[in-house]
Amino acid sequence: MQQAIAVLDSGVGGLTVVKEIMRQLPREKIIYFGDTARTPYGPRSSEEVRKFTEQIVDFLYQFDPKAIVIACNTATAAALDYISAKVSIPVIGVIHPGARAAISATKTGNIGVIGTIGTISSGAYTSALHQLSPYVHVVSEACPALVPLVEQGQFRSKETTAVVKESLRGIKNSSIDCLILGCTHYPFLKDTIQEVMGKKVKLISSADETAREVSTILYDKGQLASRNESPVHQFFCSGDADMFQKIAKSWLGEQIRRTPVVWQVSKFVESF
Repeated sequence: MQQAIAVLDSGVGGLTVVKEIMRQLPREKIIYFGDTARTPYGPRSSEEVRKFTEQIVDFLYQFDPKAIVIACNTATAAALDYISAKVSIPVIGVIHPGARAAISATKTGNIGVIGTIGTISSGAYTSALHQLSPYVHVVSEACPALVPLVEQGQFRSKETTAVVKESLRGIKNSSIDCLILGCTHYPFLKDTIQEVMGKKVKLISSADETAREVSTILYDKGQLASRNESPVHQFFCSGDADMFQKIAKSWLGEQIRRTPVVWQVSKFVESF
């Protein structure tokens, strides 16, 4: 039995990364944990987010994964270095892959970032972008109202459009030519965000680059899956399993229908 890739998120947002890993690495088995009972992570302190991330990693480690993807920008900012030092397998975050994609995409050097309060206040994207190119101008905006919409499955409602417009009002008037969706929940709202920002602004999701980084790391380590049959993925959540499965089916389509393994791990949260 070949080892799986473990993916974790504060809720359903990491499914955007899972979808891209499935597309780029269709032979790889994925074990996913969405902490839907404690989402959103954005307003929480870095210490609390780091504690939650460590708890989830401890849970996922029982499956003996070959790599861990922290598919949450807030958790990446708060806990990537800590978790990397704690475990002996590769740990991949979503911030640096997103920054690289933005540097490649921008024509003017004016890059926007939207994310949770935790991600934006950490300055992680600004730091990552300036490490790659010290000359880019970064405009950041916290959008705390967006994650709850996604967790409730509201992707295209009138309320969603109104909330997105209000959340992006400040950054829309800036001179950016690309916008990093600095939260893995935000691609669920990509169409609405694009409508509000206009066609001249390119939206950057870190999912594609993160999947590429996973592929590169596993290739270099000689750990890419060699199975011929389709893998059976596993999905866990700490909150409402019915809502999680509904969103997962909507986003992943046939992939989740072939592997409808969704468990609600209520004792996981109760035990801490």
